[in-house]
Amino acid sequence: MHENSALIEARIERFVRERIAPALYRETARVAITAWDVQDEPVPFDVAVKGKYRPFSIGQEWGAPWGTTWFHVIGQVPSNWNQDGTRPELVVNLTSSSAGPGFQAEGIAYAADGRILKALEPLNTYVPVSGPGDPVDLYIEAAANPNIAVDFTFIPTALGDKTTAGTDPLYRLRRLELGLLDVNVWELLQDVWTLTGLMRELPATLPRRADILLALDRMVDVVAPDDIAGTAAAGRAALAVVLAQPAYASAHKLAAVGHAHIDSAWLWPVRETVRKVARTFSNVLALMDEDPEFVFAASSAQQYYWLKQSYPELFARVKAQVEAGRFVPVGGMWVESDTNMPGGEALARQFVFGKRFFMEELGIEPLEVWLPDSFGYSAALPQIVKAAGSKWFLTQKISWNETNRMPHHTFLWEGIDGTRVFTHFPPVDTYNSNLSAKELALAQSQYAEKGVGSISLVPFGWGDGGGGPTREMLAAATRTHDLEGSPRITLSSPSQFFEQAEAEYAAPPVWSGELYLELHRGTYTSQSNTKRGNRRSEHLLREAELWATAATVLRGDDYPYEALESAWRTVLLQQFHDILPGSSIAWVHQEAERNYAEVAVVLNAQIGLSLASLAGPGSVELNFNAGPYEITGIPGLGGGVLGESRPTFASQTAAGIVLENEFVRVLIDHRGLMVSVLDLRSDREIVPEGASANLLQLFRDTPNQWDAWDIDESYKHVGRDIIEAVSVRIEGNAVRIERSVDSSTIVQLVNLNANSGAIDIRTSIDWREREKLLKLSFPLDLHAERAASEIQFGHVYRPTHANTSWDVARFETVAHRWVHVGEAGYGVSVANDANYGHDIRRGILQNGASATVVRVSLLRAPLYPDPEADQGDHEFLISLRVGAGIPEAVEEGYRLNLPLREVLGGVAPAPLFVVDNSAIVIEAVKLAEDRSGDVIVRLYEAHGSRSNGTLTAGFAWSRLVETDLIERTTGANAVVREAEASVALTLHPFQLVTLRFSRSAS
Repeated sequence: MHENSALIEARIERFVRERIAPALYRETARVAITAWDVQDEPVPFDVAVKGKYRPFSIGQEWGAPWGTTWFHVIGQVPSNWNQDGTRPELVVNLTSSSAGPGFQAEGIAYAADGRILKALEPLNTYVPVSGPGDPVDLYIEAAANPNIAVDFTFIPTALGDKTTAGTDPLYRLRRLELGLLDVNVWELLQDVWTLTGLMRELPATLPRRADILLALDRMVDVVAPDDIAGTAAAGRAALAVVLAQPAYASAHKLAAVGHAHIDSAWLWPVRETVRKVARTFSNVLALMDEDPEFVFAASSAQQYYWLKQSYPELFARVKAQVEAGRFVPVGGMWVESDTNMPGGEALARQFVFGKRFFMEELGIEPLEVWLPDSFGYSAALPQIVKAAGSKWFLTQKISWNETNRMPHHTFLWEGIDGTRVFTHFPPVDTYNSNLSAKELALAQSQYAEKGVGSISLVPFGWGDGGGGPTREMLAAATRTHDLEGSPRITLSSPSQFFEQAEAEYAAPPVWSGELYLELHRGTYTSQSNTKRGNRRSEHLLREAELWATAATVLRGDDYPYEALESAWRTVLLQQFHDILPGSSIAWVHQEAERNYAEVAVVLNAQIGLSLASLAGPGSVELNFNAGPYEITGIPGLGGGVLGESRPTFASQTAAGIVLENEFVRVLIDHRGLMVSVLDLRSDREIVPEGASANLLQLFRDTPNQWDAWDIDESYKHVGRDIIEAVSVRIEGNAVRIERSVDSSTIVQLVNLNANSGAIDIRTSIDWREREKLLKLSFPLDLHAERAASEIQFGHVYRPTHANTSWDVARFETVAHRWVHVGEAGYGVSVANDANYGHDIRRGILQNGASATVVRVSLLRAPLYPDPEADQGDHEFLISLRVGAGIPEAVEEGYRLNLPLREVLGGVAPAPLFVVDNSAIVIEAVKLAEDRSGDVIVRLYEAHGSRSNGTLTAGFAWSRLVETDLIERTTGANAVVREAEASVALTLHPFQLVTLRFSRSAS
């Protein structure tokens, strides 16, 4: 038999493209179209129907960037559209753009009475209408969202800022008419799509491939080009045999979960996400009406919250399907947050707020954590997941690794405290599957657990910008449920998948530590002001809750529940994995920074009220310390009068300026560089001979792709040290250093902390660079095998060498408030008040000496998606503390981020809580979420050691229980015994503990 498969495939492809696909609608009918352009921000339906509509025609331009146009459509379904195997629809194509769903023009259709019908997007262009002879009267809200992605060519654009986007229309209305869908033709297209895709994935040597090819060839023979409608059934019959062949007994099983990843902001602002949620959820509800087997999973309580606020009727319909078990809330978090940079308490509150909403509003507690797209996963997360009452974890983002491939798809993930959580990476390598044969084959071939496991999950539905599953995807799932050559597809919920996967895999392998994404390392630094806003807001919330709780318990004040919850919701939203990482358009970050400023105003005002109440009347200068450790005589979580500070001296010498106190002597030369840092307590020089600390370094920053997201290792190839200074002079007991660097100016103020000897470096920058990376370098005369970096509720160790490809790929890492390096018996910490990106390596200096180099990433200036990213003023506070162990590093992190507050008053009350072991850190003090008045205190072990201690309360209490993060009583895990006013605790390394105190009746 002659080989002619390529010719047959070409025949099939052309016939489908030119004959079958155009016959999808047997007939079409015109409708009357009028349009109204909203002048500014979107308006609700009841306002839109009162607009002044103008006649509109196909091909006419519409939609200024970020604008909204409402189309009013009036018509009548032809009375002769009553043919068997047909269905009338309104067919709408808002644009001729080739961009995918969610990245360009989108619409949502309303009935004339205001009921939402479904959304309209590329690849989902129909709205069901009633039967023959019936009138059609509906409205379409069309959003002219610009295509900022542009096929991800990363071209800088002004479209991401509403003030620079312009007013010229972006789109032309391509199609808006009634169409009579030929159901047989549509089904034939789905048959052909499934079989053609499967055939192309099968080896040419398999008989199955030939069987499919010849069946498709026969289909072309029996379908008449001039009578597609009349012969489509014959075409389907020609394919029936190959579609009926069952899957191999050993075929991989895929649990197909309907899904729509909706970024809460990214290449569109938050206000547009609110509408994307409505569009996507309306699509899902419409599909549920068509297919009773369809199950859809959606995360992010924030998005349901928006729906309830802005689209209450749609929310009620969603709630009904939740009760039916078909619309499945997952994740249990407020948003799909970043997990690298949110603080420990903030990450805990993602679950507190998320689960509370799901349980209170929908009667559901999600048990699976659903984070398919976040940029790496903190080693603290397993403990937080379990403490929130969840049991499973899903992501697929690690499949984006540049260098190394994860060895598992289903495994136990172990966190820093030893907690393990059952975890799954879908081997399909996408969270936006359309259930194509190519994707299904990839999932089967890549699945790493073959032989011990047989099932993986595939999330299907258009996503990122929403959209969700389509009827074509459901047709593909039906056809591949049991199809020879394909994995077996079963529509499923996430919990059904996890239960099955867990049951069949009794002893999965263990991955210990962080799930580091070998990509998107620039997100630790991009959009510095957004990151500062997050850090500051987290600590203001700590202060506000602590002092409000104290004022309620000790002074009888009202607790500001609503104000605190509102602030938390803002901060939690902005920890979404494209906001806090700095990878969104300008509009998003401008709004985020305004929101942070408003949060600061509200919280500072509340803190002021609480402290005034606690201090009482008087004129004594009191200071309050919201940190866990004493500062200058002020106890942790308490107040008092400042003690005496140890003296610090600044003097000019021939070699430079010397800063000195009883702990450290620092020599700063004429260039403003630290050429000597002498630890006076141990008589040890920290700066290697010939090297300089406090060294600013500027690098070219032009990644291969993903500008705001990525720092490529090649940045190191082109860079320079900034050693020239405009001036270096003594200012009080500090040193002021001024520099001019290309288009930017940098001012540093260096002084010594009187109580610890830490060297505080306050750096103010007017940043005017583009595509450059600024780092602050500290070469240290230490031979450190590893570096400790603070993460949520503890720290993680990473090697400073590059022995393996995994080590090499980890060239930029994340840390919260501090990093620490050391040798046996000696170490140095570097703490910060607003930075996250670091690189820490052992290196050889120019003089050949070995050193450990700690660098803090200060600023970037990517051009996409925000061409003005990071331009303007910035301020950073970095401290270098010599002779520091992990305990001192922890203290420095809190000191920099929780400065003392000065208040005039009478006398400060004793702290609400005192712990007698510095390793046991109080992270949060608040009143209970149920508003019972119970006091919640959250603690963790911070040093990485088993720690015993006593917690003493400064108020009378009648009952104490341990709880989970949701404040539900658990068994005793840390409480050893209770006394009249105190509690004896034993915590294992990095253990997280939540205690609930019921106050005694006054």
